[in-house]
Amino acid sequence: MPLTNQQYDSILREYEERQNHSRRIQLQKMDEIYEKIPEYEEIDHTVSSVSVAHAKKLLDGDNHALTELRHTLHALSAKKRALLSAAGYPPDYLEPVYVCPVCKDTGYVDSRKCTCLKQKIITLLYEQSNIKETLQKENFSVLSYEFYQGEDLERYRQTVTACHNFIREFGSRYRNLFFYGSVGAGKTFLSNCIARELIETGNLVLYFSASGLIDTLSGKSRDELYAISQDLYQCDLLVVDDLGTEYTTAYVVSQLFSCLNERHLRRKPTLISTNLSLEDLRNKYSERIFSRITSNYDMYKINGPDIRMYLKTMQNRK
Repeated sequence: MPLTNQQYDSILREYEERQNHSRRIQLQKMDEIYEKIPEYEEIDHTVSSVSVAHAKKLLDGDNHALTELRHTLHALSAKKRALLSAAGYPPDYLEPVYVCPVCKDTGYVDSRKCTCLKQKIITLLYEQSNIKETLQKENFSVLSYEFYQGEDLERYRQTVTACHNFIREFGSRYRNLFFYGSVGAGKTFLSNCIARELIETGNLVLYFSASGLIDTLSGKSRDELYAISQDLYQCDLLVVDDLGTEYTTAYVVSQLFSCLNERHLRRKPTLISTNLSLEDLRNKYSERIFSRITSNYDMYKINGPDIRMYLKTMQNRK
């Protein structure tokens, strides 16, 4: 679910308030320095007058004016740093202090969303989709093997090990994961475990049900679709849960392939879970999607009892 204009404007107002707060602190510090070190204020006034004077020289055709100005400003800056140091202040005392030094609290770097802005957007998306509450309940701390036996248990253990390896190597090794198997056997649970671990280490994770992803990509203007697609292509991890539950059309298949293919080209990991068998996957989607998944994803089959139904039955018996 994309953000509304009102939600996006609210985030940008927060960034504006950050900038205003930083400027207020800087001005307070400047007043303090001017009061304690009058010579510092005199130098600032000198910088202004010197800059204006050399600008006039430059306009009058003096080719040496710019070089002279640089030398003069460099000397004045050195003198200001010396005054601060002599008064017991650090050299950068009057520099702005930002919450995010990367974008300087603007939210953008070279006209592109800063990581901090992306994280704010994704956090809000999680909150409004209730996935944040889910990740607090479904994580590795509550993982259990008690529901599995025999070959199913061995496969589940191997899959859990693969999940931990995926998290540990995330960012240094490009991998995609594909979980398939019986209903309720733990595929979504492991997806949630991975999502939580990566979010807590500062990665940008987008989590969609397959139907939610298609809804997000449908009925949008060209500009809206472009913005949403860029987030889907650029996020550190895209999780697509319950592939196969969405209503399938030629448009859906096309959009899904474009998304998976673009992320693969950009070496951006994707995690997919589905209740479909590999045969059903081939029949439901195009050969291109089937080939893309089977060729570029580490595939793990998870079979076992429907844990959700089992737990619900046990609860009803109490």
